[in-house]
Amino acid sequence: MGSPQNQIAFIGKVMLLKNRFLFGLSVILASQGYLAAEDWPTFRGVGRTAVSSETGLLSSWGSEGPELLWTGDGAGRGYASPAVSHGRIYTLGDNLSTANDDDEYLTCFDAETGKQVWKCKTGPAWNSGRDSWQGSRSTPTIDGDRVFVLTPFGKLVCASAVDGSLLWQKDLKADFGGDKKDGWGYSESPLVDGNRVVVTPGGPQATMVALDKANGGTIWTCQRTGDVGAGHSSVVISQVGGKKIYVQNTGGGAMGVDAATGELLWKHDCEKPPTAFIPTPIVQDDLVYSVAGYGNGGALLRQVPGANGSINVNVIYDYQTKLGNKHGGVVLVGEHLYFGNEDKNVIKCADFMTGDILWEERGAGSGSTSVAFADGKLFLRYQNGTVALASANPGSFQEISTFKTPNSGGSNQPSWAHPVIADGRLYLREGDAILCYDIRK
Repeated sequence: MGSPQNQIAFIGKVMLLKNRFLFGLSVILASQGYLAAEDWPTFRGVGRTAVSSETGLLSSWGSEGPELLWTGDGAGRGYASPAVSHGRIYTLGDNLSTANDDDEYLTCFDAETGKQVWKCKTGPAWNSGRDSWQGSRSTPTIDGDRVFVLTPFGKLVCASAVDGSLLWQKDLKADFGGDKKDGWGYSESPLVDGNRVVVTPGGPQATMVALDKANGGTIWTCQRTGDVGAGHSSVVISQVGGKKIYVQNTGGGAMGVDAATGELLWKHDCEKPPTAFIPTPIVQDDLVYSVAGYGNGGALLRQVPGANGSINVNVIYDYQTKLGNKHGGVVLVGEHLYFGNEDKNVIKCADFMTGDILWEERGAGSGSTSVAFADGKLFLRYQNGTVALASANPGSFQEISTFKTPNSGGSNQPSWAHPVIADGRLYLREGDAILCYDIRK
């Protein structure tokens, strides 16, 4: 074996090979259906609905909240949600407590212990605007042994999910002439669909692009003439008339793109584009729910197949201000929408097909409210760090249990990262820390 240094190097290589083997085995087992627990591998989870299929969760919490299993340090500054896949957690942040610089890193944590497994530098910190606007905000997307993330500067990064090694990268501004509607940086979570990764540069050359996920090569580009630039929303998939459609909100409103060719099939512009278009659209069959804050509101569109493969949109109801949501997101449960109104702690329930408000009530926390759903309950996270479990009941609003996360409530770093539910656990991002709570019965 030679010198002690060589022995240490040899042991390190063996451990790396072991980790690669175990990680690869977990991916294979998951693909074969041997791992029953649901992952949350991208922004808003499977299907990007913020709705989990998990059951057997706690129906209430104690006054201190569910059991805190661990706190993982080193996530850095930012608002990216955790993404959970095959026993690992990924997020994006800058000014990490585990780094010796202020740069931005894609990070990976062990889901059982919260220990940081690796970190991959993605570029400089985003320091634009006032304190609470700074930091990273794109949630990573995991696909097998690869992870994709978009920095606020518009750099699309593909890294190894095993060890964080950089595989390839693209610059949405330099490579595609990308442009944002607002000055708050890119926030989109990349969509991985088959052999491609889809993102929204937002410029006149390429409103949306599809790239080869293996090497970043361009498959197609889509132009939306006259668009005002990219928003913060993430692409979702719709199927209409045998055609796969990528649905997205840009800064100017909703649009649908042919997944096979990149052809712009339809668009629905806001009469007056909001300051920022942030929430991800909701699709159900041929329906598209598009919503934004800043006085814009929500609209429901129906995609209708036309002649020669065309798709038209019929407006069921246009943007209504009473349905406005800034950045906490909306969940569709059955025939009802649940959301925090604009950036307030006012929770609303609306009829999906009509937009009629069924009830609106103030929650226990304050500020903007993000929402997820699982096992018949709403998981609400307020800007001041209060977390609530509430019934998803179109008849009335009832908060069952509440608690406040440690080290939350600061004005410079509000609790804006959305809650994540995976494998019977609730994951919360609170600045540099990831918190893991046991919510199984």
